[in-house]
Amino acid sequence: MQNSLSPQPPFAIVVCGPSGCGKTTVGKWIANHLHCDFLEGDDYHSAHNVAKMKKGIPLTDDDRLPWLFTLHGLIRTSVAQGKTVVLSCSALKRKYRDLLRGSDGDGKVYFVMLTTNAEVLRSRVGARKGHYMPASLVTSQLELLEPLSSDETGVQVCSEVSVEKTAKKVIHAMNLPFTSRL
Repeated sequence: MQNSLSPQPPFAIVVCGPSGCGKTTVGKWIANHLHCDFLEGDDYHSAHNVAKMKKGIPLTDDDRLPWLFTLHGLIRTSVAQGKTVVLSCSALKRKYRDLLRGSDGDGKVYFVMLTTNAEVLRSRVGARKGHYMPASLVTSQLELLEPLSSDETGVQVCSEVSVEKTAKKVIHAMNLPFTSRL
């Protein structure tokens, strides 16, 4: 994991971590700041996956695989079209991130792992209105969570502060300009 990056457009930022860490809100802030597209990974789950999660049943690797391939395709297409994109996706395991990066990642996929403690996660997930992910699944996500390895391109940032402060920490850690027009 590199502490100081300087991605050159086009690239993809995958904002990852367990449910409730702030992937969507921080990802949207970063995308807005960079004037690029934001993709909500949850929007691409199958009806089967959503139904399982609504029932409080953790997804298996087999459940996640088609979803991850879809997200990889979105990343690949955006970068190939010369577009920078920010994607929210739990990407809890190294092998999930490897799939998202793909063999054609060519240094264009960066991971932002958002971290916070379990109580904060459960509180945030429990306070959501209209989302299918119950707070009971936070524990299973934390059990699966594999922090970024030293050879993964990205940064790890604590998300216990405001969305703006968290996003600015990411912008600073990735060496992105504050007035970018990508």
